[in-house]
Amino acid sequence: MNNKRRKALEKVGQTLSEAKDELESLRDEEKEYLDNIPESLQSGEKHDTAENAVSSMDDSINSIEEAMFSIDESTQG
Repeated sequence: MNNKRRKALEKVGQTLSEAKDELESLRDEEKEYLDNIPESLQSGEKHDTAENAVSSMDDSINSIEEAMFSIDESTQG
């Protein structure tokens, strides 16, 4: 791989890293909201929606991490 493509891939990796950090922050906020829902509302729609959002964000974070790993492997050697 030439230097131009390697640098472009590294830039994409940095962008993914920034997106992951932002997503983790949003996930943490949603998790805090979920943890503070009163017990009487924990079987309600808002709780389920927040729980699904946290789970989806966790899945997205994992996917971004996999992409970052693949990019890192691509730029090595």
